[in-house]
Amino acid sequence: MTMLIALTPIIAVIIFLVVLGMPAMKAMPISFLATGILAFFYWRVPFVQLLAASLEGIIIGISILYIVFGAILLLNTLKNSGAIDTIRNSFLGISADRRVQLIIIAWLFGAFIEGAAGFGTPPAIAAPLLVALGFPPLAAVVLALIADSSPVSFGAVGTPIIVGIDQGLQAGSEVAPVAAPYLEGIEMTDYLRMIASQVMQIDIFVGTFMPLIIVMILTRFFGENKSWKEGLAIWKFAIFAGLSFTVPALIVATFLGPEFPSIFGGLIGLAIVIPAVKKGFLLPKEKWDFPKEQDWDIDWLGKMLKTKPGKPKKELPLALAWTPYLLVGLFLVLTRIDVLPFKEWLQNVTISWSNILGTNISTSLEPLYLPGSIFIIVVLITALIHRLKTRELLYSFSISGKAIVGTAVTLFTAVPMVRIFINSGVNDAGLQSMPIELANTAADLLGGSWPLFAPFIGALGTFISSSATFSNMMFTLFQFSIADQIGVDPTLILSLQILGSNAGNMICVLNIVAAATVVGLLGKEGKILRLTFLPMLYYSLFSGVIGLIIAYLIL
Repeated sequence: MTMLIALTPIIAVIIFLVVLGMPAMKAMPISFLATGILAFFYWRVPFVQLLAASLEGIIIGISILYIVFGAILLLNTLKNSGAIDTIRNSFLGISADRRVQLIIIAWLFGAFIEGAAGFGTPPAIAAPLLVALGFPPLAAVVLALIADSSPVSFGAVGTPIIVGIDQGLQAGSEVAPVAAPYLEGIEMTDYLRMIASQVMQIDIFVGTFMPLIIVMILTRFFGENKSWKEGLAIWKFAIFAGLSFTVPALIVATFLGPEFPSIFGGLIGLAIVIPAVKKGFLLPKEKWDFPKEQDWDIDWLGKMLKTKPGKPKKELPLALAWTPYLLVGLFLVLTRIDVLPFKEWLQNVTISWSNILGTNISTSLEPLYLPGSIFIIVVLITALIHRLKTRELLYSFSISGKAIVGTAVTLFTAVPMVRIFINSGVNDAGLQSMPIELANTAADLLGGSWPLFAPFIGALGTFISSSATFSNMMFTLFQFSIADQIGVDPTLILSLQILGSNAGNMICVLNIVAAATVVGLLGKEGKILRLTFLPMLYYSLFSGVIGLIIAYLIL
């Protein structure tokens, strides 16, 4: 019974979101209430502790929502200025080979968008871009979802690690007791940088093969000959494109931390791969294309009419269209480097609440340091350099505000649910916190083989919560506790958790629905899920195998 109650957040979300098919806006509030009620009556967590944990969750949710709003606002501003159209049209003349187009847009451009925005944005942008280039809607959605895997570790300027892992290690106002001995004398920012580096040390073996996987799925399921071989024919270029992202991402993660690997990995990858394509580097002579449109399977088609890419609303030079994203990267770097004064200036503005309602729970926000502030500053600069009219800018704010209403409902119930889960160690039942109790059972059952299974927990977390950040927040303490009990480096296990949360992003219901909606494929979510499931298994299993090998080598 104790294990079942500890699993309440997971079971509730699976029942309401997956089995009953409720939207996240309904499923997460019900799951939050179920978790709170059972924590109160069975775990005997005092009501004031539950309320304090919920308030803490709402404050954390505000910080995440601020990042999401800023990212969506920038995207909508660029749509209104014509910059997105200019960027899209710039991809048209690079190559006629659909395999190459897919790698450039879904893998590299998608990685950059993930780093800058996250939260399901890349498939929602890449899928319609691919459709505009002549891809079947089903292919566009499936392949954009699969490509949005490795970059998720550092999505929305590192939110899955900076918020997910950091908050996941907090119990009350301090680092959880099980983690405190490992982190003694280490600043949290330094530890998160260590985790980011470890993630990429594993992902350079796993993620590098993702471009090859997406082109093989493209040719096998959407080609005239249904051939794996036609995708494999481009293996040299695909691996080259994989390394063009993973190697820069590893270097950036090691030296700068978790904010920038996907942003710079995507940009550097584009800068390397596009000139290589124009020179035909490592490309086969034969171009690959879809069968004629009249021969497409009816399942491939969406209800949205396919439109050919036209001229942007405004004739923006390509460099000017890219400038806002480059400014985001520049400002983020300048405000995250310790030797410069900007970081300290921004962090001096803090809103904190210590010992909420007299409990041991405390939290704080640094509003100016959050990436949302940088997004808004860049939006205002963009309005000037792209010569947006005031009404166009206000319209961007308006539609962005409306777009996050559903996200706000989900965030303000999902994060409090996770915080109750983590802060349940203060109780009158004589139990440890829910994640610690679960970790004790898992450690007893699986012992030293846990690294193989750790990524699947991360994938499950993203699947049920629709967010890699939520997955990391929910399971960080659980994974850390198992690592402590089986004598494996917790940094390795947390890295496997993060990689697993990336894998879950491919099958995340919210991402599938968002991407399917923009290309008119609502109602075909089951088909999409079936096609993304095997790549998810590859990513989780391969990560786990490498993690297991590393664990044994260290021991």
